[in-house]
Amino acid sequence: MIFSSAIFVFGFLPLFLTVYYMVPARARSLVILLGSYAFYGWWRLDYLALVFGMSLVSYGAAQVAHSARKDAAKIWAVRLGVAFDLAVLGYFKYTMFVMSGLNDLSVALGGGDITVPSIILPIGISFHTFQSISYIIDVARKDAPPARNLIDFLAFGALFPQLIAGPVLRYKDLADQFMQRSHSVAQFLQGVGRFAQGLAMKLLIADNVAPLADRVFALPDPTAAEAWLGAVAYAIQLLFDFAGYSAMAIGLGLMIGFRFIENFNAPYTSQSITDFWRRWHISLSHWLRDYLYVPLGGNRRGGHRTYVNLMLTMVLGGLWHGANWTFLLWGAWHGLWLAIERTLGARSGETIWPRGLGWPVTMLLVLIGWVMFRAETVAQALDIYVGMSGLNGWSITPDIAWQIQPTELTALAVGATLSVRGVWFAQVLTRTPDPLRTAGTCGLMGIACLALVAQSHSPFLYFQF
Repeated sequence: MIFSSAIFVFGFLPLFLTVYYMVPARARSLVILLGSYAFYGWWRLDYLALVFGMSLVSYGAAQVAHSARKDAAKIWAVRLGVAFDLAVLGYFKYTMFVMSGLNDLSVALGGGDITVPSIILPIGISFHTFQSISYIIDVARKDAPPARNLIDFLAFGALFPQLIAGPVLRYKDLADQFMQRSHSVAQFLQGVGRFAQGLAMKLLIADNVAPLADRVFALPDPTAAEAWLGAVAYAIQLLFDFAGYSAMAIGLGLMIGFRFIENFNAPYTSQSITDFWRRWHISLSHWLRDYLYVPLGGNRRGGHRTYVNLMLTMVLGGLWHGANWTFLLWGAWHGLWLAIERTLGARSGETIWPRGLGWPVTMLLVLIGWVMFRAETVAQALDIYVGMSGLNGWSITPDIAWQIQPTELTALAVGATLSVRGVWFAQVLTRTPDPLRTAGTCGLMGIACLALVAQSHSPFLYFQF
């Protein structure tokens, strides 16, 4: 089940909200837990057991770390809890990658083939793992109170609005909200508006641009116009797909009284790569900073170590996205530019480029990175880079031109405009009278629902991570 499906919008969500608001406040965490387990179990019941097991172990490890009188017991509780979560993530996400590499090495050395197991990756496992780890560490550090009961923590671990694709939440940010949440008609309607916004971003922009990007990345020898068109199309698709999911998650949270962190802040208006990572996937950036970059030493151990820490953090952040050399190289690319910008003095997101060059240079670097991120193999990414350089010609070939649909170009143009002028549109919207805003929300929701019924199944891109 996904948010952009008829069964969710017209079935699961109305039923869940009805039950949620009918039961007493003290029972609502249990309703969230049962609803979230039903949502996740719709996909696979055996992997629902995995989510439950990880939450149970993480809860127990945090409890031991919190109550331990000896430092050694606390340290071992944290180590074992974190190691368990990472082991689960490692098995499902990286076993095939490692075994495939060993098989290639064995064949290269003249040995026999090594059997590579086929493992289905549980959706949302990376987000769940990060949230479980942060809970253990925060409770052990006394940065967060332990959950007041197991039901609250299980509900947090399986919270269906964001379980599948984020944003990455930390229990300490929601602890007070699990104890007491505010509910109002105004907040509920605000949540409906954010959900409608996200649904429209996904169905009207991302899904209409996706075929354009897919066709270009499938080409063996794209021309410059095709390669650049495909790169831009994927950049728009990814932003509106992922930011759309985050907006829907935030909207769903508001409907049941939760306020989640904003995950995007106009990332395609960035003036530097440093600025970009303060605007893109904000919850992940904060997690990597607090639980990886800072523990590695951050910028406290001299310039050389700072650059190493930046590179290592981004490479591991790339690996978190998937077991593929493309993700490692994408992370290294961003880590390299973060280190270069820090060397040149960029510490608060300000541009290091001459006036007027910050935005175009940053977007060029981001687009180059997105090609590697999207490609299934490094070789496929190199084919796109060759095309972008013009070595395969410059214009769009007739075989591709006739396949481009007006709806694709319209969605691309609208998406590109909103991605760089979205803040201006948001400011205009805030000055719009409430009745007009409500009518606009209803109209947007109606159009998105029509698209939902008309289109085929289209999972969110970040489900694979």
